[in-house]
Amino acid sequence: MLAVDSNVLAYLLLDAAQTSAARALLERDSDWRSESFVLVELTNVLATGMRVGRFDVARAQEALALGQRLMESRLHAVDHHDALALAHRHRVSAYDARYLGVAAMLGVRLVTEDAKLRHAAPELTQSIGEALAAA
Repeated sequence: MLAVDSNVLAYLLLDAAQTSAARALLERDSDWRSESFVLVELTNVLATGMRVGRFDVARAQEALALGQRLMESRLHAVDHHDALALAHRHRVSAYDARYLGVAAMLGVRLVTEDAKLRHAAPELTQSIGEALAAA
């Protein structure tokens, strides 16, 4: 089981520098978990990509549908008070704190390519490369 944030999910679904690594991670462990907010953030990534002309509506819809199929039954809700406490403790956004909360709840490290988040909470996070090396 892996806890992932929105950037790892986006790397899996969209062509980017880390796409092959994200796909390898999914092949090694397909039980990805996340905070319920992950699909909101993925939708925002897709909306931004459409707005800047990176891809069209059809490609965005396809990526969103794939993300929903992968994640919808594996989402967890972090209590707002817990997210606030984690945000304060690690000096991160409430959004990032939600992902940390899922990792803590599941007893795993969050897989993220957000270097600032990994620096803020190294005991709760790891990169895709670190997760692949550990698998």
